[in-house]
Amino acid sequence: MRILGIETSCDETAIGVVEDGRKLLSSVVSSQVELHARYGGIVPEVASRQHVLAMLPIYRQALERAGVAARDLDAIAVTRGPGLAGSLLVGLNFAKGLALALGLPLVGVNHLEGHVYAQWLEAGADPADQPGFPLVILLVSGGHTEILLMEEHGRYKLLGMTRDDSAGEAFDKAARELGLGFPGGPEIQRVAAGVPVTERFTSPMLRDGTLDFSFSGLKTALLHRARAAQRAPVPALAAGFQRAVVDVLVAKALDAVERNNARGLLVGGGVAANALLREEARRRCPVPVFIPRPALCTDNGSMIAAAAFFMLQAGLPPPNVILDTDATPNLRLG
Repeated sequence: MRILGIETSCDETAIGVVEDGRKLLSSVVSSQVELHARYGGIVPEVASRQHVLAMLPIYRQALERAGVAARDLDAIAVTRGPGLAGSLLVGLNFAKGLALALGLPLVGVNHLEGHVYAQWLEAGADPADQPGFPLVILLVSGGHTEILLMEEHGRYKLLGMTRDDSAGEAFDKAARELGLGFPGGPEIQRVAAGVPVTERFTSPMLRDGTLDFSFSGLKTALLHRARAAQRAPVPALAAGFQRAVVDVLVAKALDAVERNNARGLLVGGGVAANALLREEARRRCPVPVFIPRPALCTDNGSMIAAAAFFMLQAGLPPPNVILDTDATPNLRLG
């Protein structure tokens, strides 16, 4: 089964083609990072307009790189939430038009679930390479920082979430305070590379007994140190901040693995591209750790197509009436 996946939840226009949920045929992404960097964050109206401009060229490139024609597709998948309402609607309306024109089923996919299924694009066709259930998910994507228990395909239980800022938002705000670029995560990692941790921050809620997170206090601590008269160098502040974020993310995830006798830990979402997070999760976790390659951690259409395949296989797609499928900006998982 060949599925074309469309992802426009934020500032990437992304389309990919996947075969049988595991074989990546193409993945094309048009990023708006440079456009939004001048504002220090995403401007929703600008993002929506850019999606409109990029959609058709990206669609054609995705088909060409996959070596398929539109008539070779078996289904269309599209992100229906969570995300920016305008951005979601651009992708959703394009997907509806395709599905109607080609006479194909339309599958609306939760963006967060797409990040989970990015791992299945890495595992390949061998069942021995597939993550086993139950599986703890550490989801660090954009405005979301959550820990979930994946009991089987399509079944999730929310174990913990952030009470304020997400890890990604904390990185963005920290980078802005330190005079670095946008997005903040890659910038913090860049300037902290190879820098010993001499500026230590307390990892928030590390031993509170819950699986919840809070990053607003950590952000405020960085702000005070960055504005102090005798402030430490930016690389030292960045390294200390990054270490504090990673320590709490990994500790909470390992706690969830132990509490639920999980067979593995899957880390997904844009922040999962962080090198220190990947290293520490693999070093400290007693069960197998699954993290997609960095290009599949960030938003892409292939992960949406992969998720749609497993939804169809499990008989769990959302309502398949094309015109009734709508954008849900605050869609939850678990």
